[in-house]
Amino acid sequence: VGAAIGPFLGGWLVDGPGWRWVFLLNLPLAAVCVPVALRHVPESRDPDAHGRFDVLGAVLAALALGLVTYALIEVPEQGASVLVIGAALGGVVLGAAFVRLERRRADPMVPPSIFASRQFTAVNIVTFCVYAALGGFFFLSAIQLQVVAGYSALGAGTALLPTTVLMLLFSASAGDLGRRIGPRIPLTVGPLLAAAGMLLMLRVGPGASYLLDVLPAVLVLGVGMVTLVAPLTATVLAAVDTGRAGLASGVNNAAARAAGLLAVAALPLLAGMGPEAYRDAGEFASTFRRAMPMCAGLLVAGSVIAWWAVRTSPAARAEPRPACATHCGVTAPPLEPEPGSGHT
Repeated sequence: VGAAIGPFLGGWLVDGPGWRWVFLLNLPLAAVCVPVALRHVPESRDPDAHGRFDVLGAVLAALALGLVTYALIEVPEQGASVLVIGAALGGVVLGAAFVRLERRRADPMVPPSIFASRQFTAVNIVTFCVYAALGGFFFLSAIQLQVVAGYSALGAGTALLPTTVLMLLFSASAGDLGRRIGPRIPLTVGPLLAAAGMLLMLRVGPGASYLLDVLPAVLVLGVGMVTLVAPLTATVLAAVDTGRAGLASGVNNAAARAAGLLAVAALPLLAGMGPEAYRDAGEFASTFRRAMPMCAGLLVAGSVIAWWAVRTSPAARAEPRPACATHCGVTAPPLEPEPGSGHT
């Protein structure tokens, strides 16, 4: 929902206070989340956890991701300059150093042992594919609607809101369905539906009708996201022991955020978009037509991986509801013998 509502909120900021206000966006969210978490989220601990926070691992991971992203962003403008090549190589080297460090530390930030679960590893790869595609889609679609179709920034964000509405209304039901039938089918069908929605967006061009061109694509995408997202999260958490649920959630969220970041940086490069495309409707439309099949291809890849590698586990499937809901297994006390019956 946060990813889907981003273009709307971003459009409002661009047309209103100014785009720089986006950097303050986390402040009101934190002001709400912190007291809610303190009041309503129960405390839990891993009794086997020990050691200190892996500061070096966190620094290496952040620097590796930052350098690779910088290189991808600057390639279209600077080309294969010394700075770009140095940033790319530095990111790769630091990424390798991070993996090596995590394997050797007694208390790593990301224990390699968590990837021993095939289900956990597969679902995180699916997550990377899905959120790379979604990150690229929402980024480029919001610009396509403005530069090519003539929408305002707020109008472009509002046009994408049906995905948010669908997720708010039906995500819980999708999660229940995923628990009943297992994660394999939702994680296979959901990306395919989302891919179809992205390909439908290719119909959006100059003078596009919202009802005939934009809305059908957004609705199909929204149905795909509803089918996919809740079972995806549930499957990640079900793939590990309860004591490692926080770690599993953190790894999965990191995969999703890194995927979106890299997609926004890499897609313009892969689609051949030059620095001036944001000001030229024809050039950006051509870029969009090349980028959307790439995003859809990532979703299809995620679907294939899910079908091949994800299996229904007992933890991911809802157990049949027992006939007894409370005081189950309690037997009645023995009857007191009737006076004079001779029973003891």
